[in-house]
Amino acid sequence: MTSPHPPTAADRPVVGSYPDYDGAQRAVDFLSDRHFPVERTAIIGSDLRMVETVLGRLTRGKAALAGAGTGAWFGLLIGLLLSLFAAGPHHFLVLLLSGLLYGAVFGALFGFTGHAMTRGRRDFASRSQILAARYDVVADPQVADEAKDLLIELGRRET
Repeated sequence: MTSPHPPTAADRPVVGSYPDYDGAQRAVDFLSDRHFPVERTAIIGSDLRMVETVLGRLTRGKAALAGAGTGAWFGLLIGLLLSLFAAGPHHFLVLLLSGLLYGAVFGALFGFTGHAMTRGRRDFASRSQILAARYDVVADPQVADEAKDLLIELGRRET
């Protein structure tokens, strides 16, 4: 009797386990190079943790500056799109520079205001990432033994 739900990636047998994502990715790439049906595999990260690296203090001035940079790029894009309909090269340049300037001004205003509204609850800039302690390569039960054999060959090549 078959289960009413198809097996999830977590229900499949582990064919290789690696301390970092690059190792698991290299294993799946090796399987692909050997014409293994990699669509029947998955990489599962286990023991996840979120790491937030603090990059520095965030002041209203820095928030305004970051907003100005983002706004300038957005304004440049808008100016470029509007310049597609410009009558001449002079209008093209005016639209481009106007978009850049207005974008920077409004971006700085939004960056400053957005940071000021936090009222000092988050006066730092950071970068977040999710890391796993281990990465398992799993495969469908029908092809798991073949995948294990190929990954043993990969292990021999790397030592």
